[in-house]
Amino acid sequence: MSTQVPTPDTARLEQYAHMTPNIDDKLAKLATAGNALTFRRGIEREALRVDPHGNLARTPHPEAFGSKLCHPLITTDFSESQLELITPVSESIDDVLAKLDEIHRVVHAGLDDEILWSASMPCVLSGDDSIPLARYGSSNLGKLKTTYRNGLGHRYGRSMQTICAVHYNFSFNDVFWDALAKAEDGTANAEFRSCRYFDLMRNFRRFSWLPVYLFGASPAVCNSFVKGREHQLERFDEGSLYAPGATSLRSGNLGYQSDTQRGMINICYNSLDTYVSTLADAITTPFPGYEEIGLVRDGEHLQVNASILQSEAEFYTTIRAKCVPPKGENFLAILRRKGVEYVEVRLLDVNPYLPLGIDADEIRFLDTLLTWCVLIPSPEHDTLTCNAVTDNLQRVVWQGRAAGTTLDDRGDERSIADWGNEVLEAMRPVAAALDRYHGGTAYRDSLQHQADRLADPTKTPSAQILADMKQESIPFFRFAMNKALAHKAAFRDNPPSAETLLAYREMAETSVVDQRRIEETDTVDFDRYLADINRAYLEL
Repeated sequence: MSTQVPTPDTARLEQYAHMTPNIDDKLAKLATAGNALTFRRGIEREALRVDPHGNLARTPHPEAFGSKLCHPLITTDFSESQLELITPVSESIDDVLAKLDEIHRVVHAGLDDEILWSASMPCVLSGDDSIPLARYGSSNLGKLKTTYRNGLGHRYGRSMQTICAVHYNFSFNDVFWDALAKAEDGTANAEFRSCRYFDLMRNFRRFSWLPVYLFGASPAVCNSFVKGREHQLERFDEGSLYAPGATSLRSGNLGYQSDTQRGMINICYNSLDTYVSTLADAITTPFPGYEEIGLVRDGEHLQVNASILQSEAEFYTTIRAKCVPPKGENFLAILRRKGVEYVEVRLLDVNPYLPLGIDADEIRFLDTLLTWCVLIPSPEHDTLTCNAVTDNLQRVVWQGRAAGTTLDDRGDERSIADWGNEVLEAMRPVAAALDRYHGGTAYRDSLQHQADRLADPTKTPSAQILADMKQESIPFFRFAMNKALAHKAAFRDNPPSAETLLAYREMAETSVVDQRRIEETDTVDFDRYLADINRAYLEL
C-alpha cells in the first residue's frame, strides 16, 4: 500500500508560501503557452568495461566504436576502460530513454565477452597502475584530453576516477522563457535566461540533499577501492566496506567531493559573472601541492597546469551551468558572452537495478524539481548558506538513512523526512501542471514514490542494495557483477537491428575520419597549444 504524504505543519508551509508567490499564476500562463512545458533533455551514462571475471578490462577502446575523440554517442571518460554513452537532446522522456537503450544494445553487441559494470562504485581494482588513461590520438586536442586526465590521476588517484555516474542535461525551450518573462514582466533575452538559470541552480544546490537521499545507490565499496587510504567505512564482509546509513558514497569525500576543492575554492552561483570569475580564478591560482607534481617529466605532460583546477571540468559539484562553445573557443569566455544554455545535474548515481542506470520515474522527479526551482524565489547565497549546502549533502551521503539525522534549514535543525515532505508538497502544483499538460498522473506518481522513500528509508536504492547483499550473503562485487550479467543478457536477448548496426558502423567510420582531419590540421606544437589554453583563462 502506498504511504500518503503526511500533512505538513501549517507554520512550516508558510515558509514555502512565502517562497512561491504567484507560482500557480505562472504555471497557468506556462500551461497555455504552446509547448512551454516540453523540456529538452539529454543523458550521459558512464560505465566501466570489465572482463568475464569482473576485472577492469585492459583492452583498448573497441575499434567497433570508432574514435572516442569524435564519436557523438560513444566515447570514454577518465579511463580507456570507462565508456561514456551520450544521448542526443530530446523533448520526450520515452525517446531519450529509447535512444540510451539503443546505444547500450549496440555497445553490448560490440563488446564480445566483456561486460558493462552495473554500479557507480568500481569493480575490484589492482591499484592505480592497472587503470589505463584514455588516449585520444596525436592531435593537440587529443593530447589535451589525456593530459587533463593524467592530472586528475596525479591529484586524486586513478581509482577515484573510475567512479561512474549518470549526468542529466536539462533546459527550457524558448516558449517557456517567453511565457515566464511575460509573467514576471521581464524580457526573454540571454541575460534573463542566465539570471533565472542561476536562480534555479542556487535553489537546486540548497535542496540537492533530497535527490541524493532518494536516488543514492552507492552505500558500499570493494575493499580494493580504499586499499592504503584512510577512511570512515565499516566492514560489511571479507570483500566489502560500507557505511550503515550511507546513501551515495560516490558523492562524499571518497568520491567526487574533493577535500582540496572544498578547502580552497568557493565557486559563486549568485550570478553568471561571479560564477565565471570564481572559476577562472581557481583555474589560474597555483596550488603548492600540485606544483610539487610538476608539469612535464621525461617528456610526459603530467597535468594541464598546477592550479587549483586544471579547467572548469574539474569542478566537482551537484549542478553546473553549461553552453556549447564553438570548436577551439574557451568555454568560460563563451559562457560569459552567450549565457547559460542548459544545466548539467551531476549528483546521480548509476542505479544497479536499472539496465540504463536511470529510469523515467527518476527523470520526472528531476523535471519537477528543476521546474519548481526556477519558479520560486532564489535568495543569493552567503557563506553560511554555502556551508550549509555542503554540510547537508555530506550528512545525507554518510547518514541519510540513519535515525535521528538532521539537516540545517537556515539555522534550524530539521529531520530529512519532515523537510523532504514539505519540499514534495511544495512541488505538487508543478507536478499537477505537468500531468495536465502531458496527460495522466505520472509526475504526481513520481512524487508519491519519493514520499514513500521518505516515509520508509528501506525503500531507497541504497538500503535495497545492502539488504540484498545481506540476504544473499554476497559482497558488493558479486552483487554488482550479478546485476551486470543480468543486464548484459537482457541487452543481448534484444540485439540491435541490422539497419541500426549499419548506421552505427557508418558513424564510427566517420568519427575516425574526423579525428584524422583534426590531427592533420594542427598548426602549433603542443606546448604552445597548452600555453594558449591557459592564457585564455588569465584573460577572463
